[in-house]
Amino acid sequence: MKQGIHKNEIRMLVGAALFFSSTAWAGWPGDPAKCKPDAVKAGSVCIDKYEASVWQVPATNPNGKSNAGLIKKIQNGTVKLADLTAGGATQVSPAAGCIPANFPTTFPANGQWTAPLYAASIPGVQPTGCISWFQAQQACGNARKRLPTNAEWQLAAAGTPDPGSDNGITDCNSAAFTPVNTGSRSNCVSNWGAFDMVGNMWEWVADWVPRSTACGSWGASTDTQCLAGAATTGEPAAFVRGGSFVDGTDAGPLAVQAGFNLFFQTSSFGFRCAR
Repeated sequence: MKQGIHKNEIRMLVGAALFFSSTAWAGWPGDPAKCKPDAVKAGSVCIDKYEASVWQVPATNPNGKSNAGLIKKIQNGTVKLADLTAGGATQVSPAAGCIPANFPTTFPANGQWTAPLYAASIPGVQPTGCISWFQAQQACGNARKRLPTNAEWQLAAAGTPDPGSDNGITDCNSAAFTPVNTGSRSNCVSNWGAFDMVGNMWEWVADWVPRSTACGSWGASTDTQCLAGAATTGEPAAFVRGGSFVDGTDAGPLAVQAGFNLFFQTSSFGFRCAR
């Protein structure tokens, strides 16, 4: 009996190799089919299309039925505002009127929650503000996501216009002195398709560093750079990125601060999630 591989086996092996090589690369890079509907592909990362809004979801909807399906939609990245409304969910701490006390005591600033809240990436709502780093991390985690790293955020922000003047309609929201609804500034979008990465809200990212005590300069850019003079005592800080609704030309895709501890809560600090 002859040893070796039969011609038909060779054909099968070659066909399998072609199949796997074509399918392995079919969705990379930038194939939106490889991300959930609420996110865009930036390199190998799926980052939320919109700044996060945080939601409290009751156990049952107004008709008395379980909201397990609604939570699953949030975690699968398919939830819409109409779904949240129909389920009786309420948004926590919309940025335009937020105060830290808007968060329930069951979801404290240190992140040690006893009742979950969920981050959602949906258009047409106020992003949540007055949120600490710990709360943002946990809201992402409950939605089966995470905070992006600083490098991932920087990648996803590429191509977002660096503010000059703010026309109050389509430009990035850097001079309206109030946050606007997610996705409402049509020109404020990155090359990857993520909205509002410049202006509107400073966005927490995952990285911890020694707390900065001074601001520096990017040189050629007017974007804020407060990442200098590292503290040698006290609490660490986390990066916030992009600038906010009051920062004017200091906002931008290079804007960064690390001068605030991880418990800090203010109306101009929000976040977005990644997978």
